[in-house]
Amino acid sequence: MQTEHYNAYSFLLERTARRVKQYAQYQFNCREFGITVDQWSILKNLRQHADLSQKELADYCGKDQPTLTRIVDLLVRKNLVERRANPSDRRSFVVHLTLEGEQKVNTLASHVGEIRMQAWKNLNDTDFEHLKRILNTIYDNLEV
Repeated sequence: MQTEHYNAYSFLLERTARRVKQYAQYQFNCREFGITVDQWSILKNLRQHADLSQKELADYCGKDQPTLTRIVDLLVRKNLVERRANPSDRRSFVVHLTLEGEQKVNTLASHVGEIRMQAWKNLNDTDFEHLKRILNTIYDNLEV
């Protein structure tokens, strides 16, 4: 296949990912969730994996360390997470979901699910299987 086709597909993939995030943030704002999509990602990952170091959390969320630190700082100010001493490494911290953070995740989880479903409507099971296979192949091709 010609390079121009790959470029077009890369553009479509990037454009779609950007639109999904923009749509979600628009809905977060309209519904007055009080957090951003990136903040939601951190809260959700902490809920799934409990206390994580900032490095682990950055890896789970696909963020670089400085960006993650800024987002965690905002979540600390909102009392949704807190930094605690890392029991296995006294030189570092783990990020911990506060009770208020737990409540935020519980309150928003179904709403976020509804927002995400907008992207999937009009797709059938065969579409999902093809998309899953293709995205996993692209992901695996880029392993470092």
